[in-house]
Amino acid sequence: MSLRRGLAFASGSVLLVSGAQLGMRWSMTRLPEPAQWLNAISHGDVSLSALAVVSAAIAAYALSMLFWLLALRDLPLGRAYSLLSVSYALVYLLAASLPIFDERFTLSKTLGVTLVILGVLTINSRRTRNCA
Repeated sequence: MSLRRGLAFASGSVLLVSGAQLGMRWSMTRLPEPAQWLNAISHGDVSLSALAVVSAAIAAYALSMLFWLLALRDLPLGRAYSLLSVSYALVYLLAASLPIFDERFTLSKTLGVTLVILGVLTINSRRTRNCA
């Protein structure tokens, strides 16, 4: 197994899924309910940029799944699975940092994200026989 290659694919998956979450959040605050999309499009009442971003976010999710499958070839599941949690931290940090999302940092959320990251670091701090 190639630890480096597995970590690269896992990181790519995390970045793609985080971007997808942010893109979907941005889009869905600018679009009507999904059941209304066809009607809104036919009446010109829908943001084409928001539809494009939500479509790109769905594609990013699909690509992130491919990257995840490739990561699983090279990483033990226990190590790989913990890396998915990094996306929770990344989405929180970006959503609270970027004004377009109108989210705020809070002590409880920041503490929770810190604990998640500490858990990921703990799980991944030791070299395993399978990954050495």
